[in-house]
Amino acid sequence: MVMQARELLDEAGAVAAYVEGFRPRAQQQRMAELVELAMSDTDSLVVEAGTGVGKTFAYLVPALLSAKKVVISTGTKHLQDQLYHKDLPVIRKALALPVKTALLKGRANYLCIHRFESLIERGDKVLCTPAFRHVQQWARRTLRGDIAELNEVAEDSPLWSLVTSTVDNCLGAECPSYSACHVLKARRRAQEADVLIINHHLFFADLALKEEGFSELLPSVNAFVLDEAHQLPEIASAFFGTNLSSRQIQDLARDTIAEQLKESPDMGELRRIAENLINRVFDLRIAMGRESQRGAWLPLRKHPRVEKALDEMGWGLDELREALEMVAERGKGLQACARRVVQAINRLELMRSEPEAAVQWYETFRHSFILHNTPLEIAGIFKKHMEDYPCAWVFTSATLSVGGHFRHFTSRLGLGDIRCEALDSPYDYENNAMLYLPKGLPDPRQLSYTPALVETVLPIIQASGGRAFLLFTSHRALRLAAERLEGRLDYPLLVQGTAPRRELLEHFREAGNAVLLGTSSFWEGVDVRGQALSCVIIDKLPFASPGDPVMQARLEAIKSAGGNPFFEFQLPQAVISLKQGVGRLIRDEQDSGVLVICDPRLLTKPYGKVFLNSLPTLPVTHDLRIVESFFTACDQHYEAVSH
Repeated sequence: MVMQARELLDEAGAVAAYVEGFRPRAQQQRMAELVELAMSDTDSLVVEAGTGVGKTFAYLVPALLSAKKVVISTGTKHLQDQLYHKDLPVIRKALALPVKTALLKGRANYLCIHRFESLIERGDKVLCTPAFRHVQQWARRTLRGDIAELNEVAEDSPLWSLVTSTVDNCLGAECPSYSACHVLKARRRAQEADVLIINHHLFFADLALKEEGFSELLPSVNAFVLDEAHQLPEIASAFFGTNLSSRQIQDLARDTIAEQLKESPDMGELRRIAENLINRVFDLRIAMGRESQRGAWLPLRKHPRVEKALDEMGWGLDELREALEMVAERGKGLQACARRVVQAINRLELMRSEPEAAVQWYETFRHSFILHNTPLEIAGIFKKHMEDYPCAWVFTSATLSVGGHFRHFTSRLGLGDIRCEALDSPYDYENNAMLYLPKGLPDPRQLSYTPALVETVLPIIQASGGRAFLLFTSHRALRLAAERLEGRLDYPLLVQGTAPRRELLEHFREAGNAVLLGTSSFWEGVDVRGQALSCVIIDKLPFASPGDPVMQARLEAIKSAGGNPFFEFQLPQAVISLKQGVGRLIRDEQDSGVLVICDPRLLTKPYGKVFLNSLPTLPVTHDLRIVESFFTACDQHYEAVSH
């Protein structure tokens, strides 16, 4: 194979000729060269590409050049859509290559024609809602059935679960709408594609569970590119585990009722049993306590009220299983329900047993719950899957190394002796950014910390003219800060939880001087360029809560094996999280701004150096007056650029 990815991304290359404003970057060219080599040699590679490297183009160019079947997986459906609809067409046209491409998501992202028509036949009350009317009009014209096409209905609308399918309720080849199925058509396009774009959830759902139909493609894949790879260990842990949710059981019961009406109308008893099961699930949720929380499952499971509610839900599942066995032969829908109830019973039995090399925990929400059985280590499992598919594997993200080393990331996935390279951001942090470390704040563990932090950041926000993200490590701190900032700012105050994330970001960009308070979901994947975001303020070093049941179990396992839980797990995880938050500030080579990290431990604790050594090289100050002068210089810089 002739190596040419580097040249195509040069100033005289095809990409520069096609993409207006494209500027060659040595780091991008180096990454493209590394990816091209890995694909050519069927090798594995870990590459950290700092903000601004342009990693998407750096792996797309060699992927399209390779003439191989390449699967590219990214962190979210939003990034997946952006990659497929925006970046991939640009590179394909720039290179003028006849490469077939496809986008594939999990089945819950596609309209299920059968369930949609069944909903209309049942005359469900949801048919009278504006959301359903939007779906109905869209259903008539859509060619792909991807629910992301319909912006008028919120992504988290409960309506979607009624008109999409899951692996549990899909009738497969027995479905009356099988030939027109949007999921089936998407899979066929994926089979024929040279470059396929998926997301990590779909990737692991099939790798671990073989339940989304993507696994049929895996043997023919020549290369995997896993973008936003820092997310992989946590996502893998979820999919290599097992869970049982109130929604799974309630959906089973409701689908049983719907199928009974169609396939077994004389069996009114079946409806009564299913309705009784729904009530028993609700009783268990009440027994688990009113508050939304997460915690270790065993202590809660042994609580007398929870034990009683679990017994009754288990009896309800057994009763439904017996009833479905009697009528399953009457229709494919009832047969599917019969299979699902057995699966639910098996999962409930697992959650009532002692786990091996796993942690059992629960989450409760306002009206629902999820029970989890999560493996403590996934390195061996993931390594085995990689060995099953001996092709090129490329792992990339802006945040994979800690203090210049990749050990934390590679050990969690069992990658062994793999080639790793870090490519620094090409942005001029030394001249365009500044790190402000305020002094005088109390210990972050004290109750007085957040009130003191608010007083500290007020003059910073005034100096920046708003235009700030305040990133918090907990919802409690966010709420307290929001209360104390209310009415004290001359700028729009936007708070996570008061509106959908996308809406808050749109408002932030449009306002031009807003202050946005966010927690975890705003620490990564948020791209606000230009003057609208000139200051990122981080309240604390983002150590995960030691009270989290999964974290607690992992730390205990490391300790039992003779390791140091803090330095082996807690510290590197926090460094990677901090790097994600810091990455929100400079999103373009013309961007400038101030990064504020308020946590005094950055200077008072020996491990503070690990955090500082993992950040871009930029000037540091403890003097607010220097920060104020820098903001003035930033405004002059933007004014000069705009002219």
